[in-house]
Amino acid sequence: MASNSVVVTVEKPLLQTGGGGGGSLAAVPDKQKASRPKQFTWVLFLRAYRALACISWLAMGLPAIFASVKKRVALSDMSEEEEEPQNKGRLYRFLRACLAISTVALAIEIVAHFKKWNLNLIHPWEIQGIVQWSYMAWLSFRVDYVAPFVIMLSRFCIVLFMIQSLDRLVLCIGCFWMKWKKLKPVIEGEEYDVEDPSSFPMVLVQIPMCNEREVYEQSISAVCQLDWPKNRFLVQVLDDSDDENLQNLIRNEVFSWKQKGVNIIYRHRFIRTGYKAGNLKSAMACDYVKDYEFVAIFDADFQPNPDFLKQTVPHFKENPELGLVQARWSFVNKDENLLTRLQNINLCFHFEVEQQVNGLFLNFFGFNGTAGVWRIKALEESGGWLERTTVEDMDIAVRAHLHGWKFIFLNDVRVLCELPESYEAYKKQQHRWHSGPMQLFRLCLSSILTSKISIWKKANLIFLFFLLRKLILPFYSFTLFCIILPLTMFIPEAELPLWVVCYVPVFMSFLNILPSPKSFPFLIPYLLFENTMSVTKFNAMVSGLFQLGSAYEWVVTKKTGRSSESDLLALVERESITSNQEKIPRRLSESGLEMFTKLQEKEAAPVVKKRNRLYRKELALAFLLLTAAARSLLSAHGLHFYFLLFQGLSFLVVGLDLIGEQMS
Repeated sequence: MASNSVVVTVEKPLLQTGGGGGGSLAAVPDKQKASRPKQFTWVLFLRAYRALACISWLAMGLPAIFASVKKRVALSDMSEEEEEPQNKGRLYRFLRACLAISTVALAIEIVAHFKKWNLNLIHPWEIQGIVQWSYMAWLSFRVDYVAPFVIMLSRFCIVLFMIQSLDRLVLCIGCFWMKWKKLKPVIEGEEYDVEDPSSFPMVLVQIPMCNEREVYEQSISAVCQLDWPKNRFLVQVLDDSDDENLQNLIRNEVFSWKQKGVNIIYRHRFIRTGYKAGNLKSAMACDYVKDYEFVAIFDADFQPNPDFLKQTVPHFKENPELGLVQARWSFVNKDENLLTRLQNINLCFHFEVEQQVNGLFLNFFGFNGTAGVWRIKALEESGGWLERTTVEDMDIAVRAHLHGWKFIFLNDVRVLCELPESYEAYKKQQHRWHSGPMQLFRLCLSSILTSKISIWKKANLIFLFFLLRKLILPFYSFTLFCIILPLTMFIPEAELPLWVVCYVPVFMSFLNILPSPKSFPFLIPYLLFENTMSVTKFNAMVSGLFQLGSAYEWVVTKKTGRSSESDLLALVERESITSNQEKIPRRLSESGLEMFTKLQEKEAAPVVKKRNRLYRKELALAFLLLTAAARSLLSAHGLHFYFLLFQGLSFLVVGLDLIGEQMS
């Protein structure tokens, strides 16, 4: 049988050195052909220069970074007993155990990876060595016991994550609707007659403070300059300071404004119980309070504009059911460092979206504790200030809501204040803000269930206000992104999908940044930092829910005195005093010589240097996430690896106290 053969002949193309032809080299001009090698050489030189510049930058920058870390570790304080006097490191021990297990698992996985073990082809009698046996035992235990539990827990957290994300999305849609329809609270009725001061209601202005040396002067000054008839408002400076020299300075400042015609008094408690709530409760017990209809509250670092009362108090005029008017905070140091920038993103969303939407559609939100005006009748009917929690502002707001009072949030009225600039101050503030609501939830749950408000309002209080935003959020963010995600790198059967790890968190962070559009470059740092703070919020939530020791700790947030543009002038004035001594207030009953002696004794006292701290839980999570990142690199997980790597580095930065104000 004959077979037909096919012969294929490949001819070499002829290289034309002359004549036309679209693809011939002759179509390229001689000058361009000659310039191509030169251009290529310049490109190589340029890239080599950039590479050398990058190498030199790394050579100079990395030693500086390592030196900074080494110095931070040498000058740090590892103890955290101050934060957890009774619950000493239970969460830290749990994280350390997870880290130890993951480290051992990573070592075994590395051996299995480089030896290219395929256990599907290995029979039990072919096992060689204890490492291979341990690996097979781990795989069997992982599939039968660990993976089902992790899958169940991860699915539960994902459901909570999606519910909370839906809540955020609904709030953002409500905010967009308000801006599109231009909905906002308006003053009903006529304004007060400027010609007749008696038409203005009586307003009590309170400034609670405790050891606020940096900010007391500017706060008193701002409040005393409020544009309101002088005989129609009274300023109460409620000083809980335990420093006698500071008490004298504040008393002297009050006396100076009293000489200028301001109706102002100084109050100091001898028995300072109940923190801020006890201070306010004591002030409201004065006999003259019955002559006043409204009370405005400003913390020591807040400085209202002169027209604050004229923008807030008139809302009460034609609205007898209105109990609270809350103004928005504005931050003078929001661009001071990375920590303040990230805080600004969070608080802008809180005020512009959460407070504004809840105020307009529900007439209820959590009182922020300052920059607000209360109807005194609403405070009295709700039971007044109570000392049972560390969030007295939220406590009085919930009780007033249960009594039928309505709230208004004014996004256009802003009060200047400052953000914590050190991570230590911010961490303690967040611990109080997240442990207090859980204390309050345990105390007022029965009151909510038995109150006369509608079922819808009860459901909103229990499920949205407390459970979803105060309990579920810190629970799932810590459990899902700090525990389950790194564990899934060692348990491939429970691997989280990319939309949980990346897409939805980035989208929700994008929504959070919308109220502060200038912060878009900080989208990824914000996402990483929020996950980093979840360990603090989770620990605070648990301590508040189960009444652990740190739940009742109140630490006054450290102030730097930046909440006024005039503080720069004050700084120059202080530095210009060559004697480096404080001014002696001679208007006091105490003689100048006695005051001078006390100041000298204070200066002679040994100054205890502030040591930077190492945060053990954050460091343990940093190494746990970095260990999981190394495991994901073996499996080429892609985005999982990058997320774990950068999240671990963010925990490392925070754990070494390298974010925020650098204290020596």
